Amino acid sequence: MEQSTLHRRGLGLRGVDSNLVSPGYTLFAHLTSPGTVRLIANDGTEAHRWDLPYRPGRHARILANGNLAYNGVHPDSPRLFPLWQKYRGGVMQEIDPAGKVVHEHRDPLAHHDQHHMDNGEILYTTLEPLTEEQARMIPGGIPESEAPDGKKVIENLDPALFPLQPHYTRDHWPLINSVYPLKDGNILASLRSVSAVIVISQETGKVIWHLDSTVVAQQHNASELENGNILIFDNGTFRYRESATYSRVIQVSRTTKQIVWQYRDPHPMTFFTPFMGEAQRLVNGNTLITEAAFGRIFEVTMEGKICWEYVNPYFADYKGLDAKEIEDYFDYPANAIFRAYKYTPEQIPWLAQK
Repeated sequence: MEQSTLHRRGLGLRGVDSNLVSPGYTLFAHLTSPGTVRLIANDGTEAHRWDLPYRPGRHARILANGNLAYNGVHPDSPRLFPLWQKYRGGVMQEIDPAGKVVHEHRDPLAHHDQHHMDNGEILYTTLEPLTEEQARMIPGGIPESEAPDGKKVIENLDPALFPLQPHYTRDHWPLINSVYPLKDGNILASLRSVSAVIVISQETGKVIWHLDSTVVAQQHNASELENGNILIFDNGTFRYRESATYSRVIQVSRTTKQIVWQYRDPHPMTFFTPFMGEAQRLVNGNTLITEAAFGRIFEVTMEGKICWEYVNPYFADYKGLDAKEIEDYFDYPANAIFRAYKYTPEQIPWLAQK
């Protein structure tokens, strides 16, 4: 009998409602691949593939010009703490459909997110060292679990307002797992280890808006919608005043901080990823969701009806990927993906010319 639960449940295309699904192609990078990015059609077939020289430093996107934005793992990044080997990046590339690198920026301390902007700049997350005094100011977390040098990301964040959650190691505060440029010029960021979503003033660097751990739990991938609302993948690990774990996608009014739309499975605990995850609002109003740890990508309507589902059928572990610190921790073949994105045929015109 097959011993892998994910294999038994089924891989590849699991279903499609042709009347409701958004037309287009879904892009994803398999995290434990050497550097494979795939573009999948709605029928589950592979429409295009990039084989790149660096394992995924989380994810890939397609830019407005049709090129691929790829965050690969920097080969010379320092060995900071064990889980750093899982989510570090550092080789930020723009790659054409034929695989030619047309632009590259490197930062060995970069991690999680990179946002290529229309003016050619890249908004991304990186690390900076804390002083011993600054480290002592941060409450919470597991005692004696600091990284050797102590790391931080933001200067203007009040540790008293954004403490580490008690179950979290003290090696990375506040662990920004997504950054997004807002239409008003400010920056939206998701802070995993403190369970918060914040808006940072581009002018002053101060936090001017936030959601705290009473609303979100270990969340990922906060982004702005056309109407100014915020879309968030809310993982649900250590959710406020709830003992059962489940993930959900929430749409929050920036004005009122109220949840104005959400998706969770009718049997809530059957949709859950303890880390990673993504939600993308599509052109036709549907939402693409990545249940990351289990390689599951699915699309739902505004009414919450699933109209497309695909499970990454490719499995591998971290052996041979220069990540010895986590080979024993993640010692199983996995199909995990950080995020997936969907694009209409008009957004990738070169595909029709192949």
